Amino acid sequence: MKVELNAEQLMWQEQFKDFVDSEIIPYASLNDSEERIHPELLAKITEAGYLGSMLPKEYGGMELDNITIGILNEEVGRGCSSVRSLLTVQGMVGLAILRWGTEQQRQYWLPALATGTTLGSFGLTEPSVGSDAKSIETTAVLDGDEYILNGHKKWITMGQLADVFLILAQCENKPTAFIVERDSIGFSVEPMSGLLGARASMIAELKMDSCRIPKENLLGQVGTGLSHVALPCLDYGRYTIACGCVGLAKACLDASVHYANSRIQFGRAIRENQMIQKMITEMSVNMKAARMLCYRAGYLRDVGDPESIMETWTAKYFASTMVNKVASDAVQIHGANGCHRDYPVERYYRDARINEIIEGTTQMHEILIATQEVVTHRREMRRSNKAEKVKDSANRNV
Repeated sequence: MKVELNAEQLMWQEQFKDFVDSEIIPYASLNDSEERIHPELLAKITEAGYLGSMLPKEYGGMELDNITIGILNEEVGRGCSSVRSLLTVQGMVGLAILRWGTEQQRQYWLPALATGTTLGSFGLTEPSVGSDAKSIETTAVLDGDEYILNGHKKWITMGQLADVFLILAQCENKPTAFIVERDSIGFSVEPMSGLLGARASMIAELKMDSCRIPKENLLGQVGTGLSHVALPCLDYGRYTIACGCVGLAKACLDASVHYANSRIQFGRAIRENQMIQKMITEMSVNMKAARMLCYRAGYLRDVGDPESIMETWTAKYFASTMVNKVASDAVQIHGANGCHRDYPVERYYRDARINEIIEGTTQMHEILIATQEVVTHRREMRRSNKAEKVKDSANRNV
């Protein structure tokens, strides 16, 4: 099997790399210190069309295939993890409406999301609810032609910026998805600050106090909010995060190689130290392995293979744990310099840590991946036992 990018994907890769180098990286440190995506950078991202990378051309999007979307998120992740998170949540909201929205909802929201004139945010997590998503406490009650929402969301990425929110709430005691506009009556946004990493993700708390929305803002059906709407959103989120981790690891590797070449100790560059070489080798090999897992997940997503779900879990698990080790080694190679903001690996180290928590913790990934392996093993054993019985029966009839 030959694994390589086609000519179009290589063309996009070069374009994404140039954009990140010229537009995103110059703002990355400022984004981190100000805990916001600089408005000038946001305008450039919008103009480039990347906010609609995952949406069909008929709605004004770029309609990129999943591998190319992965390449985009890898390159953006190399430049600024917070900007990558912007692309992720925009895609989660847009794809949810594309798949489950009514024709009226699609025609109204998708062109605005595709062009970036409207920014979206995904409201699932609550102060008391993280991994146990089915236990959300926000409620929605139908009152005539409106739903009344009451509840509290927390850690909502791009909540400070978003114009529209995809909110998960209990309706008739069933998780249900709703489209909530920022200016809805009874809806408020409270900015949060002080995040360890990805500080420009502009997280916020969302509060709904008898928030009224039109009943037409129901997305999908009552009770399908988690199983049909949220889970595919989170699957897309895991895929783009995994790809972003590869990009962040590449940034760590590049910085480490540059520093190892220029840092002189004991009269020679530290690159000649075998322990430094070992760390750089492991950085490179594990980063490339994670990239291959992402490409496989992207390919399976493109062909509609149901195995893409578990392969995405695998890619996100490996890539997020990988980038934490890579970032740690990058700081170690830089020594004391790696612990100061004058060197970007200090930011990379903080950014890396976030990736083992968002869109499913490392531990939740381990539970699900292990469970799936057990299920697969049982299925294979049943198939093997059945084949043996058929073989034995055939031998007896000879």
